[in-house]
Amino acid sequence: QVQLVESGGGLVQPGGSLRLSCAASGIIFSIYNMAWYRRAPGKQRDLVAAITSGGSTNYADSVKGRFTISKDNAKNTVYLQMNSLKPEDTAVYYCNGRKVPTAPIWGQGTQVTVSS
Repeated sequence: QVQLVESGGGLVQPGGSLRLSCAASGIIFSIYNMAWYRRAPGKQRDLVAAITSGGSTNYADSVKGRFTISKDNAKNTVYLQMNSLKPEDTAVYYCNGRKVPTAPIWGQGTQVTVSS
C-alpha cells in the first residue's frame, strides 16, 4: 500500500523549532522527488520546500534560511527542520511524493501552530 505518514507537528512558541518527518511505504523512495507543502487557514496549499531524488533542494522565499529539507533513503523518510518559527508559519503541513508519470502522493497532513 502506497502511503505517506507525517509526524512531528504541534504547538510551539515564536522563535522555536520543530522537525517534521514523513515516512513513506509502498514506493521506491530513493527515486521519488519529495516535497513539503502547507495550507494556512483560508489560503491555498503552497510549496514550502522540495528535494529531488538526487538531493537538490529548493525553498519558498518565506522560509529560506529558516527551514531545511532533507531525506534518509535508508529510512524511507523525508524531514523538514523548521527553525525561528513565526506565527505566519501556522498551517497544516503536507508531505508530497512525485515521480513522473505516476500520480503524486500526499500524506494526511500535520498541524503546526506557532503561538505564544
